[in-house]
Amino acid sequence: MKTVLINCSPKKHFCASAYFLFLQSLFVGGEKVKGKLRSHADYARLLEQLRDAQAVVFGLPLYVDSVPSHVLRFLEEMETFCRENGLKLRVYCVANNGFIEGKQNEPLMQVFENFCARTGLAWGGGVGIGGGVMLNVTRILFIVEIGLLVLNTVLSVVNTGDLFPKAAWISFAENTALLLFFNMGVLFYLSGMGRAIGKGTAFGKKYTRILIPSFVFILFADIFFTIISLLQGGIFRGWLAKKE
Repeated sequence: MKTVLINCSPKKHFCASAYFLFLQSLFVGGEKVKGKLRSHADYARLLEQLRDAQAVVFGLPLYVDSVPSHVLRFLEEMETFCRENGLKLRVYCVANNGFIEGKQNEPLMQVFENFCARTGLAWGGGVGIGGGVMLNVTRILFIVEIGLLVLNTVLSVVNTGDLFPKAAWISFAENTALLLFFNMGVLFYLSGMGRAIGKGTAFGKKYTRILIPSFVFILFADIFFTIISLLQGGIFRGWLAKKE
């Protein structure tokens, strides 16, 4: 069985869609082909990969309560391609947004559901994820944790000759468990959809989120986006920027 996983995020690096598609790929068996969709130049390559595929998984962010515009244009091309070649794919979706609730992805899911009904493809369902940006940060924190463990191990060997410093390993295990807990809902539903993809069955629409209280999410989200805004030109750059 061949499954095509398409990262539809317009971002080039460290995008949440790539992270969630990577997790989804861990639960999908058979042949897996990964592709990126950012512009019209990607259309022909991706459409050819669909020719002999049984399933396609779109990973994308929620933009203005819908799918990004470049994805809509691709779906138009895909509709024609599937009809002309008699393709009978099953379509799945992994959507994420910056809000806390995964249910915010419902309008995006409806776009894909309607697309399948119009094109004659099988709608397999999808997973809508809330707090996508923050969950994406957890993978960066995990890499940092690995780096700290390696550093502490090297220092321990140099200073005491101990190759397995107990305190460092306990700290790594605790922090890793915490990061896994934040992702637990995502892992649970992606594993379920992976089984559905393997069986060629419908999974339905499921919604999850980062597993932290909403008030904690809002606090950290405000801090994060304030920092990002400052780094990219200032909080009021849109209001005070010189108009051309």
